[in-house]
Amino acid sequence: MAPFANLSTTWFALIALLWAGYLFLEGFDFGVSIVAPFVSRDDMDRRLCYNAIGPVWDGNEVWLLTAGGATFAAFPLWYARLFNGFYLALFLVLVFLIARGVSFEFRAKVDDPRWRRTWDWVNFLGSLVPAVVWGVAFTDLVHGVPLAGGGWYEGGLPGLLHPVAVLGGLASLSVFSLHGLVFLALKTSGPLARRARALALPVGAGAVALLGGTVAWVALAGRPAVVGQVPGAVPLAFAVVAVAALVLGTLLVGRGRDGWAFAFTGLAVLGAMGAVWSRMFPAVFPASNQAAHGLTIAAAASQHNTLVVMTWVAAIFVPFVLAYQGWTYWVFRQRLARPDQAPEAAAGHTPGGPLVPDRRRGRPRPRHA
Repeated sequence: MAPFANLSTTWFALIALLWAGYLFLEGFDFGVSIVAPFVSRDDMDRRLCYNAIGPVWDGNEVWLLTAGGATFAAFPLWYARLFNGFYLALFLVLVFLIARGVSFEFRAKVDDPRWRRTWDWVNFLGSLVPAVVWGVAFTDLVHGVPLAGGGWYEGGLPGLLHPVAVLGGLASLSVFSLHGLVFLALKTSGPLARRARALALPVGAGAVALLGGTVAWVALAGRPAVVGQVPGAVPLAFAVVAVAALVLGTLLVGRGRDGWAFAFTGLAVLGAMGAVWSRMFPAVFPASNQAAHGLTIAAAASQHNTLVVMTWVAAIFVPFVLAYQGWTYWVFRQRLARPDQAPEAAAGHTPGGPLVPDRRRGRPRPRHA
């Protein structure tokens, strides 16, 4: 039993890393789309926002697919109970993520301002809703949900929206918005970057207050004790690091230290995920009413041979995925700036379409059809 228990715990930690990577990367994608209407002054600004994340957003979502697939293979009972109890919430996320992906592709297909505004709204909502729902879901998992005797959650979507979970959803929204603003400041230049830095200060203050409030609420609320759980000081330490990183990130972006600010807002996301997963351990589906109703790692895990095969597959293929994604970020590392020539004046250009960086001048130029 010891090797099985160790390997199942290892996969619990690996899935935690996948979720942390997903929210670190997709977090600034969500944030850029959420804040784009507030920092953009015209269609060119909006295009710069989209092109800042255009080469990487779909690759970032691979982390979510991998986390979901790993959960299904390593912990099938956990996967089943999540999709049984959280089905409407997860379906809601899926619908808005699909709409968001379509918006990137369809926005530039028709030369019509109303058409572009429609897809701008789709992109905004397709980022805002998942940003909130992920915060609600993870706060529910940290706080615990009321489970029936068989360990199944039957409260539906309304039962997930209790006050502390709503506060957690608002906290995740504000943290991702700050993460996106800092990324825009790092990735763009000129007036757009200056507006992103200016907006980051009030958004950062709100993120610190909301995340700090969520941490305090969860810590004071408590949860039924589970055999083998880590000391409460461990998740609390992760949470304190997350809040402190938000404070530092906000101060640094205000001083124009965009690279360090992005590192600290990313650290805030990682710290929050560390707090969530260490608080859950060893329950993958914690109960708020009675510890015996919760689902533990050992009870939810697949057979040992399955976990061994998964480990070998991950060890072989994950480095290739990381190398490819790192290469993508390196290729598209240049800052974006407004082109000297209005995009509509470029011959053969489709208004509202993408920009590409001009390596000779370090500035973006319109991409011709």
